[in-house]
Amino acid sequence: MPRKNETNKSKSQHPILDGIAYIYKRESSGDVWQFRMYVSNEHKDYRVSLRTRDFESAVEKGRNLAIELSSQVSRGMKVFGISLGELVNEYLEYRHNDVMVGDIVVGRWTTMKSQLKHLLELKGRDIKLSELERECLYDYAQLRRLNNPNVALVTLRNEQATINAMIGYGYRKNYIHFEKLTFKAIRIRRDQVGTRDSFTLEEYDNLVRHLRTYVSKKECPNDDEREERLMIRDYILISSNTCGRVGELRQLLWGDVKRIEHTFDEIERPTTLVHLTIRAETSKNRATRKLITRGGEYFVRLKKRSPNTEPHHLIFSNDGVKPLPDRKWSKHWYALMDGIGIDNHKERKLEWYSLRHFGITCRVKANVNLIDLSKLAGTSVNHIENTYLKYSEEQSRTSALKNFIVNRDGTITTTDGLGKPRIDEPEEESDGWAEYDEGVKL
Repeated sequence: MPRKNETNKSKSQHPILDGIAYIYKRESSGDVWQFRMYVSNEHKDYRVSLRTRDFESAVEKGRNLAIELSSQVSRGMKVFGISLGELVNEYLEYRHNDVMVGDIVVGRWTTMKSQLKHLLELKGRDIKLSELERECLYDYAQLRRLNNPNVALVTLRNEQATINAMIGYGYRKNYIHFEKLTFKAIRIRRDQVGTRDSFTLEEYDNLVRHLRTYVSKKECPNDDEREERLMIRDYILISSNTCGRVGELRQLLWGDVKRIEHTFDEIERPTTLVHLTIRAETSKNRATRKLITRGGEYFVRLKKRSPNTEPHHLIFSNDGVKPLPDRKWSKHWYALMDGIGIDNHKERKLEWYSLRHFGITCRVKANVNLIDLSKLAGTSVNHIENTYLKYSEEQSRTSALKNFIVNRDGTITTTDGLGKPRIDEPEEESDGWAEYDEGVKL
């Protein structure tokens, strides 16, 4: 791989392997032999001191080094190595192709980008991969928590998984000599699982009331801005009624709204249902989900106002083509939280996703079967219990007051919480074991 028109400014120069590389002496190096080889695919000279004054030893060392470097080049390895920042950029570009073919959603890619940003903050963009060792980030979780004490352990565990996925990619590309980093194990108790907060009923009622002011002409005289606020209002109501994920709802097309149904609920109040399809390419678990849920009236109201209602048009968009930018979602959220006096919404992690949590919690309070709810929300029953369900004081109290009575014939009769059977029977004296509270603390 010699370069053409090689200018020899060396004191003494000898070719190695028919001119693939050279050993030479410089005036500044005295009698110590140097090595040089041009790596054409990286357009750089690889130079190193051979640390010998003996010609025969220099030839042997130079020959072995040239063979090793040529082998690395033929295997596609970077002789000079790439930086950590370059690996992050290449890996994100590689994973973006997964977004393009529908293997992951764009929200997942954005999360990976954010996770790898924390890595670069710790190690620096310019550090070479050749400088990294397997245990160079063994205390990653500790280092991250020193910078951000509030970061959840489950978040750190997810970050470590993403980092090792990238390292595995670098290993397959021959950029790095080990397949994964070694991290100190993170042990997470069930009560330490990081969850976003949810609204209380009072806070949500305040939000709904404040929305009336937020979208009023008096508060917002600009027509374009008011239309955007009206869309935000309906998004909030749709989110809390459908229990949809942020990414799923923001990518809804009018073609995904299959039917609006006017009916009555279980106490004969008029209710408007919506039949929705959550497409696989927008769903977190990559599965199409069809659901019937409350909130149909808000879709009707949105469609009446929107000039872009063809099946291929985005619902939550100013023009039906481009999604509303993240900065605008953030702007409206901060304004609404300030408007209802929740100053600590950041600390509580109250965000757009919290509307889904609130909706799921309300469905639980309405005694919706958790299996049915898992189908609606597109997640497992266990995940609902561990991550979404905010078990309120009222629910806890209701559970604590439930009783049952074992009858003389061995059957069980539930009570109404006041110790009275639901059916008309003579009450028996308790023998000390036949009546139990269901709220036993384990």
